Amino acid sequence: MSTVLTQGGNAPLTAARVTVEVTAPKALDVSGLLLTEAGKVRSDADFVFFNAPNGPGVTHRPGSGSTPDAITVDTTALPAGITRIVVTASPDEAGATFAGTEPTATVRDTATGQVLATFTPPRLGRETALVVVEIYQRGGSWKIRAVGQGYANGLAGIATDFGVSVEAPAPAAAPAAPQSAPAAQPPPRPVAPPAVASPGSTKVTLDKGRVSLVKGGSVSLEKNGRPFLSSIRMGLGWEPAGHGRNIDLDASCIAFDAQRNKVDTAWFMKLNIFNGAIAHSGDNLTGEGSGDDEAITVHLEGLPAEVCGLVFVVNSFSGQKFTDIKNAYCRLLDATSGQELVRFDLTQSEPHTGVVMCKLVRQYSGEWVMTAIGEYVNSKTARGMVKPAAAML
Repeated sequence: MSTVLTQGGNAPLTAARVTVEVTAPKALDVSGLLLTEAGKVRSDADFVFFNAPNGPGVTHRPGSGSTPDAITVDTTALPAGITRIVVTASPDEAGATFAGTEPTATVRDTATGQVLATFTPPRLGRETALVVVEIYQRGGSWKIRAVGQGYANGLAGIATDFGVSVEAPAPAAAPAAPQSAPAAQPPPRPVAPPAVASPGSTKVTLDKGRVSLVKGGSVSLEKNGRPFLSSIRMGLGWEPAGHGRNIDLDASCIAFDAQRNKVDTAWFMKLNIFNGAIAHSGDNLTGEGSGDDEAITVHLEGLPAEVCGLVFVVNSFSGQKFTDIKNAYCRLLDATSGQELVRFDLTQSEPHTGVVMCKLVRQYSGEWVMTAIGEYVNSKTARGMVKPAAAML
């Protein structure tokens, strides 16, 4: 009897050799990645797809006619040290998303064709690639888990997160200049400013130092290909109003699970959640003083496994609109050293009482990525921010 899996659910594999098919109303490309305990491939040879269909213990079966693309996994032939096989899918049409499409993974016993499990990921939209399921080893046995983690940057984004080298197209070579007198030496190169992450840019990490985000830009909390931080502090600041009018802004952190359901909120009414894994510095009623007005410290390794996204919001509890507030910003710091790593300044404001500043999202590979949002809503407390924040994950 087959098992119908829901997102996050798992089931034991009752066959040593299984085939994972992914079907949808549109043509899909299905791929497989062989991962070690660290959640990374050993080399690019551990990425199995239509152009590299054979890997150790894992093969790609191309689709034809009514037969869908598939990945076959022989758990008895996997190399030592490989503990997970991730099966991904992406639309065959360039630039297409999963909007309006419900892909379904079917796991079969390769020898008999018997269906062992099925899974249809929920709530897909602008995702252009998807980690569908994983086959993983636990306690000497192999299991299947329903994942359904979407990516907006295509299969290349998934591959990069798991350690595959994805080369960008090389720019066209400029025509050779005619031979002439030796060119003058260029002036000394100026010191580079902090990297600026913007929408559509290549993956930005902390390798080059502090990053200045613009709205929609993202930065991975990695350095030299490895997680850089275990504890971070999100600092938020603003300038108080003149003419004796105080502005009481409140910073909050809303934690969500993989289904975008709220798990808990750290705010001025509840300063510590998850046994202190997220801790709020306390309420600043005016914005007076130098430095951050409120700060939220997050110990990433202490978060429950169900927490996949953190959204940082600011609300004007005193009711003033953000058009009456100056120089609001958020910045990410290394909680241990106090070093500023990422900064996002609100350069434009709107006449609302709440703003979703940024989000931290745990990728399926375990990597955390910060994205600047800067979207305004009407709400004076964190309670009214849950739905709009969930929609922005």
